[in-house]
Amino acid sequence: MELSKNEKKLAHDVMEMWEDDVLKRYPEKTEKAKEEFRNYDAPARDTVREFYKINHEFQTLDFVKAKKQQYLSLTKKEMTLWDAVEFLNTLVDDSDPDTDLDQTQHLLQTSEAIRADGHPDWFVLTGFLHDLGKVLCLFGEPQWAVVGDTFPVGCKFSDKIVYPEYFSANPDSKHEIYNSKLGIYTQNCGLDNVEMSWGHDEYIYHIMKDYLPEEGLYMLRYHSFYSQHRENAYDHLMVKHDHEMFKWVDTFNKYDLYSKSPTPPNVKELRPYYEDLASKFLPDVLRF
Repeated sequence: MELSKNEKKLAHDVMEMWEDDVLKRYPEKTEKAKEEFRNYDAPARDTVREFYKINHEFQTLDFVKAKKQQYLSLTKKEMTLWDAVEFLNTLVDDSDPDTDLDQTQHLLQTSEAIRADGHPDWFVLTGFLHDLGKVLCLFGEPQWAVVGDTFPVGCKFSDKIVYPEYFSANPDSKHEIYNSKLGIYTQNCGLDNVEMSWGHDEYIYHIMKDYLPEEGLYMLRYHSFYSQHRENAYDHLMVKHDHEMFKWVDTFNKYDLYSKSPTPPNVKELRPYYEDLASKFLPDVLRF
């Protein structure tokens, strides 16, 4: 399903507003100046609130299961890594006055910051891959089912999730089992046994799960799970191994949130490096 130009612009704008909202909620500990990041007027913040109102109403256990059945056969499209990145670039609207960075440049800013700090090559590649799941928007998915903070479904929604009041409209919040602390799970069952809300994190994890080290897969799958890695709201579902892996998630998140710069990376110069890097881990053609 091909989106119209207006739909692509809306998808891009919602993604950017969500990322700005995350920066406001979780400022870097070194307290970067607010003006270093994207600023939005009151209507934009209202849009973020409306985004979460819809997200929290419709992200149910049944919805997640339906989306996994719809997408995880990975039969929507076959692309090389660079074709996928360029496909994602169509979300950027050239008339947007607030930024001239496309998705390739955002991904490169994240991965180049990781590389500059001397992390392993699989970590650098993970940074480059982490937002590719947003191609869901280009398959016709609404923004609330692509971006936004992620959280477990099938158990009680934590009040540490952003805008928890909006879960009152979610039918699972009235379900006898799903609205209990453990819900369909058992104490410390491990996150691999937990159904997460549907979005680009879960999608890219499944696309890459056969190719990257476990540490990188945790980064992909849980980088938007702020109610846990910032609030520790779901310790009761995690095992010791999850906590060990979340040290990597925490390390990754500073690059995802705080690596944006008005100076764009040189895509032409960097592309050969990333093509060679991808060839070490990924097949020539990826299934989406």
